Amino acid sequence: MFKRALVSLARNASYDVLVPLAYWRAATQPVDPRKVVFVIEKGDTIPSAYSVMLPYLRDVIGMDVRVHIIGFNEGIGRAEHLRRSMALARAAATASVVFLDDASREISCLPLRPETRVVQLWHACGAFKKWGASTEGLRFGHTLKQVKRHPFYANLSLVTVSSPEVEWAYREAMLLEESPEVVQPLGVSRTDVFFDDAFIEQSFHSLYEQVPQAMGKRVLLYAPTFRGDIEGAEAPDALDIAQLASELGEDWVLLINHHPFVKSRPVIPAGYESFAFDVTGELPINQLLTTADALVTDYSSVVFEYSLTNRPICFFAYDLEDYDDWRGFYYPYEEMTPGPVVRTTAEVAAFVRDTATAFDDTEVRTFRNRFMSSCDGHSTQRIWQAISSL
Repeated sequence: MFKRALVSLARNASYDVLVPLAYWRAATQPVDPRKVVFVIEKGDTIPSAYSVMLPYLRDVIGMDVRVHIIGFNEGIGRAEHLRRSMALARAAATASVVFLDDASREISCLPLRPETRVVQLWHACGAFKKWGASTEGLRFGHTLKQVKRHPFYANLSLVTVSSPEVEWAYREAMLLEESPEVVQPLGVSRTDVFFDDAFIEQSFHSLYEQVPQAMGKRVLLYAPTFRGDIEGAEAPDALDIAQLASELGEDWVLLINHHPFVKSRPVIPAGYESFAFDVTGELPINQLLTTADALVTDYSSVVFEYSLTNRPICFFAYDLEDYDDWRGFYYPYEEMTPGPVVRTTAEVAAFVRDTATAFDDTEVRTFRNRFMSSCDGHSTQRIWQAISSL
């Protein structure tokens, strides 16, 4: 109890005093109209949410691009986290635009200048499992009281979403119902690559370079989300790789991409190394989605991006009731999923075999039109135009 109180006191001091003070001191200098800051809250590499917007602003528009890594969940320690947060505050003080792809207490606690715009590109499309204020009363996430004490989504000028259908969910999750105009269905910047022939060609080249066994075969991508909380994220291990290999034969290879929060991943069983490949962190998720002939997922938002390919999707939801109780969904799960919901490896194998002979993409297209209608290959330019007019 005493340790928890000290942690709370330190957090309050950081977000209430130290980080805002660093910002206030740096704000004596004018805002630089060419300076933009990209904030990486989780991880230590450029996330896919920035993969198109960042080079577009740097190489095409000619902006002065700065990247600040906060590195939450990377074990950096409280002192280093504070140092990085204060460095970000100083950079944001003279930036014309700050880009986020996740919740940010650091940006939310700042006494933001009116010349600076904060744009939330978010790391997921659509609205699948709940997050932010929408998780109030569920086991996942923070309480509404905690969120209001140290906000995650304050100071936002613009939140870009994949379709008008999901605007309500982002307003609810980010406590933006009193300023609904902040959420706009301008599309999702990173999805522009799904309409780029050069990117698609490069994706296949990268796949065959990384997994030469995939050449000449059909590719099944298994991309599940994590279980548990962010700090202790665990990978699901219910898919029986040996059984799947036995039932699919020589025509398929299995690529496995676990959520980046997962630190310890299941090992490919001995004897199946020429069938199954864990490519987590080896290939960008958009490249994997582009090259996969079929997708197996569970509750991951990759279903939204993958729907842009109009290819088969299966939902391996063996723990659906528990996950729904723990995290919750914005829409009834089995009503919104554009493909079969299964609970066994045998059912996954049957789905995959069926896609090789017959596949009706009507359900996927309907899903795409509902949840991804604003993603047309021109989202990045449209978003930048909207930012420039704020």
